[in-house]
Amino acid sequence: MSDACGCGDDRDEDEREPERLWEVSELRAAAAAGVLLLAGYVVGWVGGPRPVELGLYGLALAIGAWTFVPSTLRRLAKGQIGVGTLMTIAAVGAVILGEVGEAAMLAFLFSISEGLEEYSLARTRHGLRALLSLVPDQATIVRDGTETVVAPSELRVGDRMLVKPGERLATDGVIVSGRTALDTSAITGESVPVEAGPGAEVFAGSINGTGIVEVEVTSTAADNSLARIVAIVEAEQSRKGEAQRLADRIAKPLVPGIMIAAAAIAVIGSVLGDPVVWIERALVVLVAASPCALAISVPVTVVAAIGAASKLGVLVKGGAALEALGAVRTIALDKTGTLTANKPTVIDVAPTGGATRDHVLDVAAALEARSEHPLAAAILAATNGPVRPAQDVEAVTGAGLTGHRDGHRLRLGRPGWLDPGPLADQVSAMQAAGATAVLVEDNDQLIGAVAVRDELRPEAPQVVAALRRGGYQVAMLTGDNHATATALAEQVGIDTVHADLRPEDKAALIAQLRQQQSTAMVGDGVNDAPALATADLGIAMGAMGTDVAIETADIALMGEDLRHLTQALAHARRARRIMLQNVGLSLGLITILIPLALTGVLGLAAVVAVHELAEIVVIANGVRAGRSKPLGEATAAPGGVRVAAATR
Repeated sequence: MSDACGCGDDRDEDEREPERLWEVSELRAAAAAGVLLLAGYVVGWVGGPRPVELGLYGLALAIGAWTFVPSTLRRLAKGQIGVGTLMTIAAVGAVILGEVGEAAMLAFLFSISEGLEEYSLARTRHGLRALLSLVPDQATIVRDGTETVVAPSELRVGDRMLVKPGERLATDGVIVSGRTALDTSAITGESVPVEAGPGAEVFAGSINGTGIVEVEVTSTAADNSLARIVAIVEAEQSRKGEAQRLADRIAKPLVPGIMIAAAAIAVIGSVLGDPVVWIERALVVLVAASPCALAISVPVTVVAAIGAASKLGVLVKGGAALEALGAVRTIALDKTGTLTANKPTVIDVAPTGGATRDHVLDVAAALEARSEHPLAAAILAATNGPVRPAQDVEAVTGAGLTGHRDGHRLRLGRPGWLDPGPLADQVSAMQAAGATAVLVEDNDQLIGAVAVRDELRPEAPQVVAALRRGGYQVAMLTGDNHATATALAEQVGIDTVHADLRPEDKAALIAQLRQQQSTAMVGDGVNDAPALATADLGIAMGAMGTDVAIETADIALMGEDLRHLTQALAHARRARRIMLQNVGLSLGLITILIPLALTGVLGLAAVVAVHELAEIVVIANGVRAGRSKPLGEATAAPGGVRVAAATR
């Protein structure tokens, strides 16, 4: 519940979240108060006994006030003044003036808004925690050669879990044997099954396809990927976006300001006119200026939008990240793992000096055998036969590798560090094709060049084209050479290229972009850390199971489909529009109601009805942010947003 509304959330953490309207205690209290209030009106309308009428009003007031007065008093004891304070004073004042029915109406309507807020927040929390329900009730493990069915909570790291076709994975692990296709749509938002075999990481909640697989458990049920996602998001939801901070900045001074103004109206009016009239008007102004609609409007929108985003495979870490994503105007995209599939392959080998293709690859693999560079896996995969690793291998930062084998000095590196010599034309052709070219030397003799290319994601040109159609300006920031970067940019549809950048250079360029417009950096959460940290917003791509990416990024795209980026942008922009609508409506309402209350045009009951109706409207509007579109329906909205792509 909103603090500013003075309606604190004292719900026990273990208490079940309400899933239906009638399960919300505040709404049940409001219903009871409403029945009693209506009965009091009927008694008064038919001319029934006055004590009975007042008694019904009193009961309605007591039941309605139960939803906010206790929390208000607890806050007052801590020196905190909220909207509940205004409502309590107004209700007490109305009773003193003999308007018990109007006080009961105030409590009734305010309890409805409190209940609806609790329901909306509970619904979005429930949607997020529903991720945990993806874990099955039981899992089959193999211990001592025997299959045993256990609860997921009993799984231990190192257990061998047997997953049959159609079953969900109970926790995270690595496939030991078997091949299958996994449906991860409930987690990543992607509908296409993912092929997986021995050595592949798999995650809790995924649905096994047609094959039987044996999985070695790598995390317990309490610490698997789904549990971490829920814990991180719930912890980060307390972070407040700019619109939410705006609401707080307005509400905090407004509450004491209203109380002082109401007191001044009552005192001055009593001196110059009828004390009863002016005290009553002061109470009406007190209620009319209540900022509860303002205070609850943005939190409801934030929680609803974050909950919906999690169902799309977009992990948004709080209101600040959501607000920043909706306001972004410049986006820098990392190449490897973002624009490309992060699966580099050897596409060409150019031998020279009498060397053969196999010899060139053998020497290159000897140096790359101990390397974790992305190119290493591609070269090793292209090598025929077993690899004999080189000794004394050393990495020359930004250049290549050196080592020895069988008394021969071996070197592998980029053109410029090694002289391409007779292969200059072939190297240029490789780079023009969008490949990274590395030269290979054996005993200081150039023996060949290897071209490795990380293919673009098939959806990358589509995503860039959609951004361009929306009026976006596109640029590329890359650590690759200019020829390769230009070729890649032509394939994806990017016009402006900044090449040969080191990580610190990319961070510096993003800092320059930030000076012009709000900037987001999209990367893998690890290798582009300086740029991610420099940007207004860090977005990690393909972060499922990557703790570093989830922890460090403001937004984590759990899947590998780049279209999730445009989907997240569209979702955040819509949520931000809803936030601003609610803030504007709330402030406009206060501006209109105060003079009407001060001049006596509206009485207490009318002001309460209008004000609380507005609260219901902004809550309902905020809940709209919880609606999401399936992947492919969301498109980048026009608005002059500039998009930059960066590659490592």
